[in-house]
Amino acid sequence: MFEKILIANRGEIAIRIIQTCKKLGIKTVAVYSDIDSRSLHIREADEAVHLGPSASSASYLVKSKLIEAALAHQCQAIHPGYGFLSESASFAAEVVAAGLVFIGPSAQVVATMGDKIAAKNMAIRAGVPVVPGYNQALSDMGVITEKAAEIGYPILFKPAAGGGGRGMRIVHSPDQLASALQAAQDETRKAFGDDRIFLERFIENPRHIEVQIMADQHGRVISLGERECSIQRRYQKVIEESPSPAVDTVLRRQLGDMACSLATESGYTNAGTVEFILDQRGDFFFMEMNTRLQVEHPVTEMVTGLDLVELQLRVAAGEPLPLTQEEVKLNGWAIEARICAEDPCRSFLPSTGLVTRYARLRGDNVRLDSGIEAGSIVSVFYDSLLAKVAAWGQTREEARKSLVQALNRYHVEGVITNVDFANAILNHPAFIEGRMTTGFIEEHFDEGVSRLTPPREQLEAMVIAVTMVYHNRDNLMRESLKPMTAKVGSSPKSKGEHRYTVKGESDIFTVEFQGDAATGLWDFRIDGTAYRVSSPEFEFFRRRLRLEINNESQYFRLQYRQNFIWAAFCGISRIFEIYTPREWELAHYMPKEKTSMHSNELTSPLPGMVVGVLINQGERVYRGQDLVIIESMKMESGVSSPCDGIIESIRTKTGVAVETGDVLITFKT
Repeated sequence: MFEKILIANRGEIAIRIIQTCKKLGIKTVAVYSDIDSRSLHIREADEAVHLGPSASSASYLVKSKLIEAALAHQCQAIHPGYGFLSESASFAAEVVAAGLVFIGPSAQVVATMGDKIAAKNMAIRAGVPVVPGYNQALSDMGVITEKAAEIGYPILFKPAAGGGGRGMRIVHSPDQLASALQAAQDETRKAFGDDRIFLERFIENPRHIEVQIMADQHGRVISLGERECSIQRRYQKVIEESPSPAVDTVLRRQLGDMACSLATESGYTNAGTVEFILDQRGDFFFMEMNTRLQVEHPVTEMVTGLDLVELQLRVAAGEPLPLTQEEVKLNGWAIEARICAEDPCRSFLPSTGLVTRYARLRGDNVRLDSGIEAGSIVSVFYDSLLAKVAAWGQTREEARKSLVQALNRYHVEGVITNVDFANAILNHPAFIEGRMTTGFIEEHFDEGVSRLTPPREQLEAMVIAVTMVYHNRDNLMRESLKPMTAKVGSSPKSKGEHRYTVKGESDIFTVEFQGDAATGLWDFRIDGTAYRVSSPEFEFFRRRLRLEINNESQYFRLQYRQNFIWAAFCGISRIFEIYTPREWELAHYMPKEKTSMHSNELTSPLPGMVVGVLINQGERVYRGQDLVIIESMKMESGVSSPCDGIIESIRTKTGVAVETGDVLITFKT
C-alpha cells in the first residue's frame, strides 16, 4: 500500500479522499490555488502545495506542477478525484512516465473511453446495445443533413471528446442543424480542445441509469449495483439514488453483465461507471463510460457498505479485489442531493460570495460530503458544487424522508444555493412514486418552483413555526424590558389564548393557540385544524427550529426579513407576514407598493467573464434575444434583452470580468 499520495483536486472530493487515507494510514498532500489558500481541504491534509493563480488553467490544470509537487514530497501516487484532470489521458501517461502511480485506469483506456466515438465502437464489440446514430465525426452540412434524415428527428449532436452535457445540442428539424452544429462545436472546442461532433437519435423522456464497476489488475471485474440519475438540469445531475426504482433483479444483472463485459473488452482497471439510457419501453442503450470516481458514489457506498476510494487505492497498489460478484449485496436504499451555489429561480445562474453561516449536518443514516465552512469563498473559478447530502433507509420512502429532514435543517448563508429546490424535487408526488425521466425538471418546475400547489398541511406547519418564533420573540423582548417599566397595569402573558393572522404570498391563515413557553407545550388551531406542538426553549432568534407537531419531528430554517419571517420547509420557501388582530384590521389601509418602470440598462445577472458580445451599437434587438455571453463556474450563460429596442451603447467587451449588477448595455429611450 502507498505511504503518501498527492490529491490533484480540491473541495469536497479532496476531503473525501483524505478521510479514507487517514483510515488506511496513508499521508496526503493537498494542492491549492491563490483563492483556495484558506480552504478546508488544505487543513485536512498532512501537507499542502501552492500551485499558482486562482484560474484553474494556471493551477489545478497544470500537469507539470502537480507531478513536480508529488515528486518533491515523496509521493508514490496521484489521485485525480473527479473533474479537472481526472479523465485526461495525457496526464495519466505523464504521471506514470514520472515513476508515479495514477489512481485510475491506464492512459490508453482513458483515451479510448474518453473518445465517445471510440467508446461506442468498443461497446458494440462487447455486445452492448448502443443508441442508433452515425458513429463518425461530422462537419459537412450535406452529410449531416443526409444522416440526420436517416436516423430520424429529433437527433442529438454529441461531442466526441467529453461529457457533462457540454457541447450537446438537441435538433428537432433540419432548419436547426446549422446553428446547433456551430454552437455545439464552439462549446466543445472551448471545453475539451476538440470540436469533433457525432450524431445520435435523441431518445425522448428516458431514464438515466448508470452502473458502478470496479476492476483489479488481475482480471477480475465486478459491478456494484446501479444508480438512478434521471433528475438533471442542463445534463448535470441533481438527485441520485441507488438502487433505481425502475430496475428489477433481472435487469440489474443484465446491466451489470454488460458493464463488466465492456470493462473487460477495454482492459479496464480501477473504478469506473458505465452509463445507460432506459427508454419508455424498457430497452436500454450504452451512452458513455466515465473513467473515474463519480460525484454520486456515496449512494453506492451506503447500500453496499464498501469504501470505493479504499478499493481504488488497493487496486492501484496492485492488490486483488477483496470480494467476488456473488459477495456484493445491496442493503436498503440511499438518495443523494447535490448542493450547488446557484439560483434555481434565475435559470440556475451561478452564485458567488462568502459563506457567512454554516451548520454541518449530523444524524443517523445521514451523510454530508462538504468542502465548505463558515468563511469559505465561493468564486467564479470552479464548479458550483459545494456539498452532497445523502440519506440511507431500509426502504426508498424511509431514505427519502430522512433526506427531506436533513435538507430542512441544512443551513448555508452568504451564497444562494439549490437546497430548497432539491428538497422540492424530493417532495414532488412524481418523485415519491418513482416516475422519473431526464425531463423531470422541465416537466414539473418553472424557474425552480414546482407547478403544483404546496400541500396545505406543509404550509400550516410553516405557519406554526413562524408564528411561534414571532410570538416568543415578542414575549422575550417584553420580558427584557420589564425592569425599566413601572409596576403599574398589566403586562403581556405567555399563557392564555393568542390570535394572529398570517399571510404567506396569496395564502392567508387564521391562527389561534394557547400554551406556555416554560413547558414548551402548545395547542394550535390553523383555520380550525388542531395541532399539538412541543417546542424547545426559545432564544431571541433561531435560524433552525425543531418542533414536534402531532408527535412528528419537523425541522425549519428561518430568517427575519425586515418585519417578516422567511421560512423553508420541505422544498417550500416563503416570506410570512404575521399580524395581530388589530394590525390585520389596519393593514388594509396601508398604501400599495408602486411598480417601477422598466430600466433602459441591461445589467449582468451574475459574476463572471464576458466571452461573447453578440450585437453592435445601433442594432435593433428583441426581447429574449441573447446579447452577451458570460462564463462563470465553467458554464456559459446568455444574457438576454429585457425588451425590444435599439442598442445605444455597449459598456463591456470580450475578456472583461464583470460583477452582478454591472451595466453591460444601454438601450435608446
